[in-house]
Amino acid sequence: MRTALVTGASRGIGAAIVAQLEKDGCKVLTPSRSEMDLSSSHSIGQYLANLKEDIDILVNNAGINQIAALDDIELANVISILQVNLLAAFQLAQHLSKDMKQRKYGRIVNISSLWSVVTRSGRTSYAMSKTAINGMTRSMAIELASFNVLVNSVAPGYVLTDLTRQNNSPEEIEKIAQAIPMKRLAEPEEIANLVAFMCSEKNSYLTGQTIVVDGGYSCL
Repeated sequence: MRTALVTGASRGIGAAIVAQLEKDGCKVLTPSRSEMDLSSSHSIGQYLANLKEDIDILVNNAGINQIAALDDIELANVISILQVNLLAAFQLAQHLSKDMKQRKYGRIVNISSLWSVVTRSGRTSYAMSKTAINGMTRSMAIELASFNVLVNSVAPGYVLTDLTRQNNSPEEIEKIAQAIPMKRLAEPEEIANLVAFMCSEKNSYLTGQTIVVDGGYSCL
């Protein structure tokens, strides 16, 4: 049985990823914020130091997004977003990949975003963090490939999660859907299916890639 560590697993895409990995026979660790606070490198370090499991699969799913116009962005908020979205993912991958290399097996999937390949107003900090995730993915993939540790990113577009429903009225969601070539938002399970494939032994050669799952939105 493979053991996976998934961050940001309490809802939405993260919860769907956990459900699919468990369905595929994995044991899944989903540390809460009290167990591992991704905004604190010290907290991450403590969690890793106390971790007794051999981790075969890492899914860096947790992320935060603070929408603000360029003139209104505070440096502290930029640093906060980069810590959670990028540096925490780096710290986890750097640490866990060491044992993966020794065992000659590992799968790392970083959840990026549509806004890493296209963008819109108010997304500067978030787009910075997710674009950097793609670059980190490529570099790590090159260094780890010969150890059978495969590293990829999944960049979801609009996904129909509870958070999306909370932040948008049904009319607004329909307007978003009409801007997507497939005329609908993704279901969390559709993102999870791709992530699960990347995490599995069925994926034996795909590495260093960022796969955009957006119903064709970024092709417009």
